Amino acid sequence: MTEQLTSDLSAEQITAGRRAYELDKAHVFHSWQAQGPFSPMTILKTEGSHVWDGEGRKLIDISSQLVNTNIGHQHPKVIAAIQEQAAKIATIAPQHVSDVRSEAARLIAERTPGDLNKIFFTNGGADAVEHAVRMARLHTGRNKVLSAYRSYHGGTHMAVNITGDPRRFASDKATDGVVHFFPAYPYRSYFNSTTEAEETERALKHLEDTIILEGPGTIAALILETIPGTAGIYLPPPGYLQGVRELTRKYGIVYIADEVMAGFGRSGEWFAVDHWNVTPDLLTFAKGVNSGYVPLGGVAISEPIFETFREQVYPGGLTYSGHPLACAAAVATINAMEDEGMIANAKRLGDEIIGPRLRQFATEHAAVGEVRGTGVFWAIELVKNRATREPLAPYGGSSPQMNEVVAAAKSAGLLPMANFNRLHVVPAMNIPDEVLIEALDRLEQALIVADRFVEE
Repeated sequence: MTEQLTSDLSAEQITAGRRAYELDKAHVFHSWQAQGPFSPMTILKTEGSHVWDGEGRKLIDISSQLVNTNIGHQHPKVIAAIQEQAAKIATIAPQHVSDVRSEAARLIAERTPGDLNKIFFTNGGADAVEHAVRMARLHTGRNKVLSAYRSYHGGTHMAVNITGDPRRFASDKATDGVVHFFPAYPYRSYFNSTTEAEETERALKHLEDTIILEGPGTIAALILETIPGTAGIYLPPPGYLQGVRELTRKYGIVYIADEVMAGFGRSGEWFAVDHWNVTPDLLTFAKGVNSGYVPLGGVAISEPIFETFREQVYPGGLTYSGHPLACAAAVATINAMEDEGMIANAKRLGDEIIGPRLRQFATEHAAVGEVRGTGVFWAIELVKNRATREPLAPYGGSSPQMNEVVAAAKSAGLLPMANFNRLHVVPAMNIPDEVLIEALDRLEQALIVADRFVEE
């Protein structure tokens, strides 16, 4: 397998990339990193489902960057739309009507479930979560927010406190009204469940107990990633989301569905809630709405919450809310998804290629504890022992063993996504079948390395 080792970029491009790396190390402060030891990968070119690194190696991108390039890199229709919009109106303040913002809102509202017909645009997913929580608090007159452990909701102050993974620890002063609860997670059940039915029943009982003990009249919102992304792509067991929806209605709590990562086709439906026929009160989105080409996020708002602000001023806004270039990218992306059948294709890729191959991995590689997912949204749990389910890396960190597995994937010509003890398989919705099959062949080389660390 030599394709990924052969550079088809010029010496000038590679030299420019090395200069960019030097400048990066001199001046760029990176997110989620200790700055000194971090050695970032230089990307010189992107196209479709491939990227070229600083030495000109062609890699298959099965990370979709941060699970946002849902339609791949450099889609010509989206690039053209951004260029055309820049020539027309490059920017405009959000208080003015912009035709491209209006069209983006229409296209999104047509695809959201139920009565989520009003769209508030943000710059990304974290501020979408911030504004959704603010809306819920003002709508209910309550303050507390319920959020699951093993979740991620963004890096801004409120969003990172709502987050249920270790990234919140440095910022969590327990003063922001956030209450965490245990999610339904059958593989690593917090309720000693042995079946999905038990997990649903026990997780919902735990959630209702939490609501009662915290005081229903104090809780403004419950926020839940429909399918948690970086937390593990663990799908809710049958009946769980419907039960969450019933509990929020019972106690008058605003249900916020965080679809920042799972939305816009990644799960094989326009939104992941569509798999379970659940309609939230608010739905946050970002990433896939325009394949990440220009920063954009937002909140889809139900009619009752919209009515709260029909006459009452909503105290929030952003200079770049519904930025024309971002909205032009969104319009082109959504139309490309529709015209090119990408949502159905994502489902097909999951059903016919990714799912069967990953399940084969689970039977052939002792390090694979579980595989799970839907559409182009999958995770491989790597363990030292299948019986004990001891992870290959600890919760909240990595390990030398996991680092070797990731290095093996890169050496095989992949740009992978890894978190804690998991490898995520999250390619673009339009990745060609033959490229996806080749990527999975290469991924198996990393699993062979993982098998070396299995302890009987």
